[in-house]
Amino acid sequence: MPGLTSGRPAVFMDRDGCLIEEMGYINHVSRVRVLPRTPEAIRKLNGAGIPAIMATNQAGIARGYFSEGVLRAVNDEVVRQLAAHDARLDALYVCTHHPTAGAPPFRRDCECRKPRPGMLLRAAADLDLDLGRSVMIGDKPSDVAAGQAAGAAGVLVLTGYGRGEFEHRREAWGVKPDHVAEDLLDAVEWALAR
Repeated sequence: MPGLTSGRPAVFMDRDGCLIEEMGYINHVSRVRVLPRTPEAIRKLNGAGIPAIMATNQAGIARGYFSEGVLRAVNDEVVRQLAAHDARLDALYVCTHHPTAGAPPFRRDCECRKPRPGMLLRAAADLDLDLGRSVMIGDKPSDVAAGQAAGAAGVLVLTGYGRGEFEHRREAWGVKPDHVAEDLLDAVEWALAR
């Protein structure tokens, strides 16, 4: 399996529709809303000593919808809102690329844009993680596919785009989730029980 190491397992989470409300391209910190049970989910991982890692595609940079400074501010706001509930992300990985939109260096066919596993592979190398014992959670099939491509389990949450994707489009998916969860907390409880 790709990316396997002798390290510890981790839980990877998509940002929009999984950690926070899906709001389209978030171009201002005032639009960040942590989903209701997200802090509890992160606290459970923190308490269990399992790295909680955000892995998110943010092609709004390539598309010119917001700047790198705005992206940093939005991610800082996610971290701040979680910290206000005693919840901590251990690392944040962001793909700002798009294969056809924008201009270089952001327009490129990269290995980090989900459904490719690049962000998870990089995190495994950076943090000595065992991807075979890890889980990727998100609201789109691309999240599930990225996890599985890295050798991790892929969990679909029904928040964000998840419910619509699962109920109306799953026959067209090229992947099958290892688990379907109501929200991040349910997904984390499943991951911890593994």
